[in-house]
Amino acid sequence: MIRLLFLSLLIFLPLFADNALVVKLEIKGAIGPASSEYLKEGMEFAREKDAHMILIELDTPGGLSSSMRDMIQAITNSSLPVVTYVYPKGAHAASAGTYLLYASHIAAMSPGTNLGAATPVSLMPTPNTDANSSALSTLEKKVTNDAVAYIKSLAELNERNVSWALSAVEEAKSISASDALKYGVIDLIAEDIEELLQKLDGREVVLSGKKMTLSTKNTLIQSFEPSWKSRFLSTITNPNIAYILLLLAIYGIFFELMNPGSIFPGVIGVISGVIALYALNMIPFDYAGLLLILLGLAFMVAEVFVVGFGILGIGGVIAFAFGSLLLFDADTLGQSVSIPLIIAFSLSSLAFFVLVMKLFLSSRSAKVVSGADEMIGAAAKVVDVREDGYLVHCHGETWSAVSESKLSIGQNVEVVKLSGLVLKVKPIKE
Repeated sequence: MIRLLFLSLLIFLPLFADNALVVKLEIKGAIGPASSEYLKEGMEFAREKDAHMILIELDTPGGLSSSMRDMIQAITNSSLPVVTYVYPKGAHAASAGTYLLYASHIAAMSPGTNLGAATPVSLMPTPNTDANSSALSTLEKKVTNDAVAYIKSLAELNERNVSWALSAVEEAKSISASDALKYGVIDLIAEDIEELLQKLDGREVVLSGKKMTLSTKNTLIQSFEPSWKSRFLSTITNPNIAYILLLLAIYGIFFELMNPGSIFPGVIGVISGVIALYALNMIPFDYAGLLLILLGLAFMVAEVFVVGFGILGIGGVIAFAFGSLLLFDADTLGQSVSIPLIIAFSLSSLAFFVLVMKLFLSSRSAKVVSGADEMIGAAAKVVDVREDGYLVHCHGETWSAVSESKLSIGQNVEVVKLSGLVLKVKPIKE
């Protein structure tokens, strides 16, 4: 019986040994620092697990050039074959995604997907003055030449269509999956991952100058989940989240300055401000947009103090909204601040600052209802006459009092001064 079990293990052990591990990474949305961190962590995980291949599911509108280059370096220097698959149907690999496809050892797409539009954002036509047009034109040429040379080198590295790669950069062209396969931009088309693995089996790739044959018949796919750090980076570098954190910092610190000792608004404001600064350090933003936001808030606050027709408030809302639109560039990051979010914060900011400032001013101008200052002007009644002064009844208490005028019991008087525990009073004329 034991011998039979041992022989069975010897027969089936090779089958289990052939189950090569494929580590799958999912890169969805805009390319940024979080995407780069996630890819590096996933590739390190694949090496530790001695994986046979790394599979990247890609669906991106583009993103930061710096993060894209970090990811491309990781892919081109990988000790494991990297397959980038534009999936599912309807996905796209625009801008930075095109470079990632060209950098991968195997580039694949599912039907109904597309890639392209790899022109650097700074090359998009913008109105220029004659004084700056020459310098801007030189800068554009530098960026163009760098992008062209970069994608050309990637195309030559993996023996893909060079001419179309250049047109994707210079003319912002896009192409469908079927045409991409036809013109040699990608290596294959697959309906799903199962079909992709079937078509990859037996295909040769070149790693560090050496050929390697892929064996994907009996593979075990393991998805790699991002770490807490990658999730945190992905959250705070989202333009919408960074925008909200920035406004929370402004609101919290402002409210703490208006009401010292509140503590909670100040703590929330400082924490939000630190995280917002960290996010703004990771992703590019427009200083003009930030200044317009601050200017808009200043106008809203000034609306409370200046008597007018609401011009400052309206101007503040307009400046705030335009600043929010300019704060992050959608072409650079792949996404920008949501328009409904901007409208909501613009109107709520106006209401917030007008309400808070009015409450603050009303509290400053309100009559004192306690303390020594409240006694001044209070009405009192003489209840006793003494040699050194009087006793008066004021606010339910009996006080010692003095007066320059002669007073009688039952006479109504008014407090004009408080010296220690002695009131100085004067008679109230009937």
